[in-house]
Amino acid sequence: MNLQIKHEENNGIHYLLLAGEVDAYTAPKLKEVLVPLTEVENVQIIIDLQHIEYMDSTGLGIFVGALKSTKKNESTLKLRGMTDRVRRLFEITGLTEVMDIDNEVKGEAR
Repeated sequence: MNLQIKHEENNGIHYLLLAGEVDAYTAPKLKEVLVPLTEVENVQIIIDLQHIEYMDSTGLGIFVGALKSTKKNESTLKLRGMTDRVRRLFEITGLTEVMDIDNEVKGEAR
C-alpha cells in the first residue's frame, strides 16, 4: 500500500488528509510534507487520519517529531478522525496524553 497526502491551506491553517499506510516505507514522504510546516512559527496544522489503514512505530515517530517542532515554533498540531486501530497505537504508547487528538473516533477502516 502507498500513502496519499492531500495538503490544503486556508486562512493560515494547514490541513493534511492522509490515506493508506504510514510505515517505514511511506514515512519519509509524510516527513517531507509535514516537517517544513512544523518549522513555521504560529501555524495550525490539522491532520485527518480517517483513511489511514495501518501505522507502525515509524509513523508514530514522525508525529512525535512534528509535535516537538510545533511546540518549539509556538504552533499547534491536531490529529483527528482516527480509526479504532490507529487510536489504540496512540493510547498504548501514551501519546493520547500529550497530543491534541479529536475525541471523535471513527470506526474500523473496511
